[in-house]
Amino acid sequence: MQNFDYMTPTRLIFGEGSVKNLPAVMAPLGKKILLTYGGGSIKKIGLYDKVKELLRDFEIYELSDIQPNPKYDPSVLAGVKICKEKDIDVILAVGGGSVLDCSKAIAAGAKYDGDPWDLISYKAKAKAALPIVDILTLAATGSEYDCGGVISRTETNDKIGYMDSLLFPVCSILDPTYTFSVSKKQTAAGCADAMNHTIEQYFCGDSTLLNDGFCESMLKSLMANTKIALENPSDYRARAELMLCCTYGCNGILSLGNSPSGWPCHGIEHALSAYYDITHGEGLAIITPRWMRFILNDKTVDRFVKYGVNVFGIDSGLEKFEIANRAIDETYGFFQSIEIPMHLKEVGIDESRIKEMAHHIAVNEGLENAWAPLTEDDLVKILTDSL
Repeated sequence: MQNFDYMTPTRLIFGEGSVKNLPAVMAPLGKKILLTYGGGSIKKIGLYDKVKELLRDFEIYELSDIQPNPKYDPSVLAGVKICKEKDIDVILAVGGGSVLDCSKAIAAGAKYDGDPWDLISYKAKAKAALPIVDILTLAATGSEYDCGGVISRTETNDKIGYMDSLLFPVCSILDPTYTFSVSKKQTAAGCADAMNHTIEQYFCGDSTLLNDGFCESMLKSLMANTKIALENPSDYRARAELMLCCTYGCNGILSLGNSPSGWPCHGIEHALSAYYDITHGEGLAIITPRWMRFILNDKTVDRFVKYGVNVFGIDSGLEKFEIANRAIDETYGFFQSIEIPMHLKEVGIDESRIKEMAHHIAVNEGLENAWAPLTEDDLVKILTDSL
C-alpha cells in the first residue's frame, strides 16, 4: 500500500431543491459574481432565472457559450478579462464539467499577471485563485469534487489536464433533477467518462481490497443506473446515483494507497478531442477496449480476471485469458448497448493523422511510464485498431 497525502475541501450539497442554499453559500465570498455557463440549456430548464432571482442582491456579470472541450481562446481569456476589469469576487459555474473546468482556469488566471497559459501548461504556479461555486447540470467529469480541469488550445492541438489545489470548488450544489433533460447521447457519454475514470484507477500495479471494492461497485452502479436513466430520463434514484458516482469518480478517493496507473486512456483521448473536438466520453469508450486488448499479457491478466469476475460475474473457473477476453468483450458490449459509436470513423476520425496524434501523445503524455507502458508505435497500433 502506497503513502498518500489527501485533501478534499469541497462542500457538497446534494438533493432536490438544494439550490435554495445558494445565497447563503455565496454571501461570505463577495458581492461581485462571474456567472459562467454553456449554450443556454440552463435557460431552457429554468435554472438561469432561478439563479438570478436567488442572487438578486448580488452584482452579476456573465460569460456564456463555453463549449465542450473548453477553449483557452476565447473562453478562458474572456473570463479572465471580465474578472480583472470588474474586480470579480467569486465565480459561479452553472452547467457541466466543461463549464467548471473553464471556470477553474479563469479563477487562477484572474489572479495571475502573466499569460494564463503559463499556469495551464505548468510553466508557472498559481499563488492565488478566485473562489468557485458550482451548480451541476450534467453527471460526467467529477470536476465538481476535484481540483483539476482540462483546457484545449486549438491552434496547437493541445488539451491539457490542469490541476492545482487552489482550484477545488468551495461548494458544489448537486440536484439530480437538473440532469433529467440531459440527452441520451450525453447521458451515455457521461457514463463512459466516469467508467473510464474508475478503470484508470483500477488497472494498476498495487491496490487494496477496499479500493478494488469501491471501483467494482462504481462500475456496476454506473452501468445499471445508466440503463435505467436512458429508459426513463426522469427516474430520480437512477439520476441521483449516477450523479454521485460521477462526483466520486475523479477526486482520487477510489485509489488512495494505490500505485499510479498513468491514466493512459485519457492521455490518448486528449489528443483525439484536441485534434477533432469529439465528445470526450465517446472517445474514451472507443479507446478503452482497444487499450485493454493491447495490454493484455501475462503480467496484466490477473487484473483483468478480477475485473471480469467481480464486475461482470464471469465464471472464475474458466481459463485466465478466456475470462480476460470476455471481460473486454463485455466492456465493449456495454458501451455499444448504450449506443455510443465504437469506431473512430463514426466520429469523423480517419487514418490521416494517426501517426501525428501518436507522436503528440508520446511526447506530451508520459505513457512510457504507465502501468502498462506504451511507446509511440504502440499508440499507433491502438489508434489504428480503434478506426
